[in-house]
Amino acid sequence: MSAFAEFLINGVSLGSIYALIALGFVVIFRATEVVNFAHASLLLAGGYVTAVLHDEIGFWSALLAGVAGAALVGAAVEFLVMRRHRGGDHSVLAIVTIGVDILLATELTRRIGTDILALGDPWGDAVVTVGPVTIAETRIAALLAAALLITAFLLAFRYTSWGVAMRAAAERQETAALMGIRLGRVSLGAWAVAGGLAAVAALFLTVFPTPGLERATSLAALKAFPAAILGGLDSTTGALVGGLLVGVTESLATGYQGDLAFLGRGIGDLAPYLVMVAVLLIRPAGLFGTKEPARV
Repeated sequence: MSAFAEFLINGVSLGSIYALIALGFVVIFRATEVVNFAHASLLLAGGYVTAVLHDEIGFWSALLAGVAGAALVGAAVEFLVMRRHRGGDHSVLAIVTIGVDILLATELTRRIGTDILALGDPWGDAVVTVGPVTIAETRIAALLAAALLITAFLLAFRYTSWGVAMRAAAERQETAALMGIRLGRVSLGAWAVAGGLAAVAALFLTVFPTPGLERATSLAALKAFPAAILGGLDSTTGALVGGLLVGVTESLATGYQGDLAFLGRGIGDLAPYLVMVAVLLIRPAGLFGTKEPARV
């Protein structure tokens, strides 16, 4: 029973990190109706800036610099690339983000090389023991940080002028533009917010028990993609639920991998995609996604 509790708590913590990444996918999709496949590079960029600067300016300042750096990279991609093709086919724009991801990832992996970079977090390998359950402090910090950031985002999304503008643009961009909403600012803000959230996620993906930031860290964004899809790409609530569902599924599948040996090795990595496929077979728009009306 204690093992199950540990797997469950770790899964919820991991799922909250995935929710931050999935929220970035959703924010950009709601603002632009484009699936951002460059999100993995934003995550890697934020983590890299934090790792490089933490020895010089301290961990918290480096983390703020990493968040700001990833936000600036996201805003630059929107301003220099995506804005030039606004109004184009959304499928083509999604392919453009793949090209952007290749360029950014190539440069970042060249800089990282074969090194594993520490981010200088203050928790180290400390653990908290409650009865028979032992949880790493980094997992608790990840859960609290994600809860705080997601709550702040949802409040801003609902009550600020930027959130109102984004919701209006998500409903109908042409009408929002006619009502005086500047779609360029909405899109720029969405890319910046997505980058900042990805930088925080990069931190908690690379601290204990993970050894640090490496070239493959960006692949974690691929695990968060099923969370965004199964929750619904246009639903902020779906990003949260999808992230938790994927995190818990991965943690339990990995923890009980020995009992699931008949399914093959690496079932923990495959489990999120199996859950995504199962959900989409029942609800093609995702758990909270908007169903597109069709004339029959």
